[in-house]
Amino acid sequence: MIETAYQRAEQAGLAVWCADEAGPYQAIPQPGPRWAPQGDPVRQPHEYVRGGTAKLLTLFHPRTGHLRVQGVTQCPNTVLHAWLERELTAILAECPTPPVQSNAAQRAAWETWRAGLICPFTLPAVVPPLRLLLVCDNLSGHKTPAFVLWCVAHGVLPLYTPLSGSWLNMAESIQRILQRRALDGQHPTTPTDIIAWLEATAQAWNRDPTPFVWGGARWRRRQRARARRLPHALGGSGACTHRPVARSRQVTPWSNGNAQVN
Repeated sequence: MIETAYQRAEQAGLAVWCADEAGPYQAIPQPGPRWAPQGDPVRQPHEYVRGGTAKLLTLFHPRTGHLRVQGVTQCPNTVLHAWLERELTAILAECPTPPVQSNAAQRAAWETWRAGLICPFTLPAVVPPLRLLLVCDNLSGHKTPAFVLWCVAHGVLPLYTPLSGSWLNMAESIQRILQRRALDGQHPTTPTDIIAWLEATAQAWNRDPTPFVWGGARWRRRQRARARRLPHALGGSGACTHRPVARSRQVTPWSNGNAQVN
């Protein structure tokens, strides 16, 4: 469903945004390369002092590459929901006005993007036009009734990535880019340093954003490589076999009468 949203939702007139909370980032020396004068290498402090942590609230629009971020030191639901509702309201204000449709047609649009969900939430009797798909993870704060009801009332459908499925959220990729550009090789001493550097990096990114495409040429190359590969891959390496490896069923008797299967 999420892959389909990335590939087809924009064509259907629906905006697709990804939400995630990056971090926590610690105010300690960060690994990574950095410049230093010749003969005067960077020296790490001999004392391990932790100066606090910071997180980065992120909304990412893959089709345009545009970012909306805010750095915080804590991320309870009161902070997360207030920020998401404020930013989503601003995003919806920039979206085109949906055409007038009957309630049955509007409900059918919602159900199209809910088909196949294991635990779909209950929709109200009267639904507004569907305007935006929000890809987010399984964080419990994204599933609270108050936030879900707010999303539905404003035409936003949350799509939750499955467990161990963070790779389906493109916000994960942009957060890695921001972290590398802002923090690698640096030594923030306070959460304020981390927040300022991450937000400044996001502002620089928005001056010339790069759109993200789901799949693309790399995905097609992987599909062609899998088609050329032998049918039975083996774990631990890139080796394959022409036929599946049969499990040995040889029985070795033990001295006490039991048996071991090799």
